[in-house]
Amino acid sequence: MEVVEEFQSPFARMVNFGKKLTANRVQEWEKYYINYKLMKKKVKQHVQETEQGGKERQCVLKEFARMLDDQIEKTVLFFLEQQGIIAHKIQELGEERTVLLKSPVISKISELREAYIAVGHDLLKLLKFVDMNATGIRKILKKFDKRFGYKFTDYYISTRSNHPYSQLQQVFKHVGIAAVVGALSRNLAELQERQGSYPSIYDQPSTTLEVQDPVIYLIHASVDKLTRSTNFLQFLGKHALILEEGEDQVDKEKYYFVSLMLNLVNTFLYMVNTYIIVPTADDYSTILGAAATVCGIIIGSMAVAQVFSSVYFSAWSNKSYFKPLVFSSIVLFLGNTLYALAYDLNSLTVLLIGRLLCGMGSARAVNRRYISDCVPREIRMKASAGFVSASALGMACGPALAGLLQTRFKLYMLTINQDTLPGWVMAFAWLAYLIWLWISFKEPVHDAEVKHVFPDDTRRADNEALESGLVQPLLLSSEKMQNDEGDEECNGSDEGQEESHEPATSIASAYRLLTPSVKVQLLIYFMLKYAMEILLAESSVITSFYFGWSTSSVAIFLAVLGLTVLPVNAVVGTYVSNLFEDRQILLGSEILVLLGILLSFKLTSTYTMPQYVSSALITFVAAEVLEGVNLALLAQVMSSRLTRGTYNGGLLSTEAGTLARVVADGTITLAGYLGESWLLNVTLLPSLIICLASIAATLLTYNSMF
Repeated sequence: MEVVEEFQSPFARMVNFGKKLTANRVQEWEKYYINYKLMKKKVKQHVQETEQGGKERQCVLKEFARMLDDQIEKTVLFFLEQQGIIAHKIQELGEERTVLLKSPVISKISELREAYIAVGHDLLKLLKFVDMNATGIRKILKKFDKRFGYKFTDYYISTRSNHPYSQLQQVFKHVGIAAVVGALSRNLAELQERQGSYPSIYDQPSTTLEVQDPVIYLIHASVDKLTRSTNFLQFLGKHALILEEGEDQVDKEKYYFVSLMLNLVNTFLYMVNTYIIVPTADDYSTILGAAATVCGIIIGSMAVAQVFSSVYFSAWSNKSYFKPLVFSSIVLFLGNTLYALAYDLNSLTVLLIGRLLCGMGSARAVNRRYISDCVPREIRMKASAGFVSASALGMACGPALAGLLQTRFKLYMLTINQDTLPGWVMAFAWLAYLIWLWISFKEPVHDAEVKHVFPDDTRRADNEALESGLVQPLLLSSEKMQNDEGDEECNGSDEGQEESHEPATSIASAYRLLTPSVKVQLLIYFMLKYAMEILLAESSVITSFYFGWSTSSVAIFLAVLGLTVLPVNAVVGTYVSNLFEDRQILLGSEILVLLGILLSFKLTSTYTMPQYVSSALITFVAAEVLEGVNLALLAQVMSSRLTRGTYNGGLLSTEAGTLARVVADGTITLAGYLGESWLLNVTLLPSLIICLASIAATLLTYNSMF
């Protein structure tokens, strides 16, 4: 059934969830599922009663909450009962196994193994039961919010999820499942003939556990889906915010490994291009007759152009991937050439035009879109992690490369030195990349857009209704978000109107889809990018003024900061994210960013190198961790209409981050007019205010991030 669904058209996927629940439920468990049809009727009834003035809103809320409590309690108690039955079966089989292993009989061992596998399938059936009910709860809450015009989800989650007797936690966390899965896995593993020489699985090399019965893999996949557990690769992939449009598999003909590599190389080179000038920008601006703090404008001009380039590249990627990548390479080649020539032309204007052109060549929207649209699902997470890794390595390699370009000579009429070499090196890099792109890139076939056959008036009315009524869904994981467009009800008899699944068609319509939770996540993203840009962009000026650092020293410092990204995310993704909820990590990271900013202030007559380095490290590392969990939460609370089209969630987050960089770089230049002795504290003050605001906003919407 699931395999067939993967290849269904968007029309087939837009199925009434109530019918899907009826078709997929276990018949003997029928009375223990939530009564989705009844709750839908109650929602419609409550709306009519309220409109007619028959009931007060507060009374309706209490009645619906009580009914939902009853439905969840029914499901949870049955789930716990079945979980106990499965645990009891495993216990009985364990007793048989103990006796059998004392006097092994091959046929009996085989029978016992089959019995364990049968229990595994029972557990899979139970996990599917929980999944269907969890989806139904999320959908009925979303439906109530939309039809009733009230943010009932916020109220219901905040009062139920954090209560010590929370049954909602049982639906979505399944504390006891891990013990059952562990017992089943251990017993099945110990029945493997190849492991007979070991006293226990705990004494075996970990590699021997890689070959497990298929049912164990299915169970682990189901548990991971339900509990949103993660590992380093998944955590790293979240940084990319690569939003998927559905569960349909990518046609193998659309995927070409070299094309994926070219997109990742484009990402890497662009990040190198962004940060390679940071150690020398202040020196370059001084040589061209400007103040050292004009480095803020030099660095930020690339981000200014990126605000606009992100939009047209996102739109362009709807039709082609090859052409925008070619355009990007040509523009970046020209921009870096102008940046290098500005020295001999003695023109700050030429230098700024060069950096603006570099920003106009930012094709990160294309790189993201290619992974989302053209990479098969089974390797998409690896590709997403590769996108983030390429960005992190580019951030580290840029300053490191600048530190190596410490030479000076004349080549005909051109001056080659530490200021111009970053431009020349990147120009030749983009030229080489353009040649490789032209020879090797394979343009995938773009599918024709599926047009809904709803009447124009109906579609317009649906759009307006949805844009005015959407709020965040309950526990909407990235995987669930991909399914959202297919699970909404489209049955006119049930709803009385069609649901809209159209993507946002403008920045304004995208903005109207932003719920308070989404706005808070975008504010947090703005804050962390602002803090990081202040730290990186003014590092050469600050370290030169206070500590007398050379260009090489600044380059090494920035490279070390960049190299912390992958190991820190490895620790957080492998351990921390499995111990704490995303929202807990989010708040903790924000507090650490605040601590780093506070430690950065110069409050005494002396400012020491250890204070600066330690505070910078805390700020940078905390901001990197914050970015991953922030984008993960953003994917959870974002409308499904923002997962596709030109004005998608990836574009909105990119615009928020780019705007933050522009404002930060402008702040550095403006603060420079007060003198370099004031630069540090003046630029840190907005970071402090924005960070405090983001923490306050997080606390206000904390319960809706569940």
